[in-house]
Amino acid sequence: MSCRFTTGAIGLAIDRRHVRLPRLGLVRSHESTRKLARHLEQGSARIRSATVSMRAGQWFVSFSVEVSRADSAPVQPDRVVGVDLGVSSLAVLSDGTVVPNPRHLDAVKRRVRRLQRQAARRRGRNRRTRSEPSNRWLRTQARLARAHARVANARRDALHKLTTGLVDRYGSIVIEDLNVAGMLANRRLARSIADAGWGEFRRQLEYKSERRGTQLHIVDRWYPSSKTCSACGVVKTKLRLSDRTFHCDRCGFSIDRDLNAARNLAALARMSSASCVGTKNSLAGNPRKSLHSRATGTATRRPTSTDKGQRKRSISLAQDGFSS
Repeated sequence: MSCRFTTGAIGLAIDRRHVRLPRLGLVRSHESTRKLARHLEQGSARIRSATVSMRAGQWFVSFSVEVSRADSAPVQPDRVVGVDLGVSSLAVLSDGTVVPNPRHLDAVKRRVRRLQRQAARRRGRNRRTRSEPSNRWLRTQARLARAHARVANARRDALHKLTTGLVDRYGSIVIEDLNVAGMLANRRLARSIADAGWGEFRRQLEYKSERRGTQLHIVDRWYPSSKTCSACGVVKTKLRLSDRTFHCDRCGFSIDRDLNAARNLAALARMSSASCVGTKNSLAGNPRKSLHSRATGTATRRPTSTDKGQRKRSISLAQDGFSS
């Protein structure tokens, strides 16, 4: 439920604790508006519209502001970092930094289950019989919505802190083009993947890197970052998900699986001729090639096949008069 105001008296009060909205007048805000008030007083911002919305029983007002931003450059503009997302750890960086997974949903999972059982025992809305829900059912649904909103806010806050720290420090960031929608089909990992917020992590990185001037590289999802040895470049044939330590059979190099993938992502961005890397505005790989041809080339250390046997066979048959 939301309502947007584009005309009328839209602004802030002098005490910086109230907002002025059309047809509503002065409304007290829970948070102070001093940061926006300073920009308005200096003339570096202009309010264009205001949107009033209600989420989980709470009312919010958001202003669309035209502001002049002066974002600083990254602290280390020449440094490249690879980011490997996971479930056991939220992110592992190529420099060895491990970001633990806070698992926000597990903290309130017991309370959510209890509230869902309460709602199941009470009379809810029935569209077939057109019966109205009971007041106890409505109160339980409101508590359940507040619990989910609390989890979503905590997850969003943690992702904002992580992505802001990455774009502030590194000049180039490399991530994988993960098929999050396909991974959610796995019923054993769907809850943990959804709780990690991989899609939101990439969305925040894209617009924040554009503001700061950080280069964001998206690696093709078929690149074997976990199977490739970061020391010698040999690709293993099989690597089970339960194998958390990567061991190279050729050079004997042993390293954590996620750290090995992050180092391969960072090394892939430094290769100017890598065929699986693209910026956030370009397609990762060649979309006209098949999935197998995307995984070949310099980036995966696999020889590119030049044999076109099927095509040569059809041409030879046509020349001999056997083709229809």
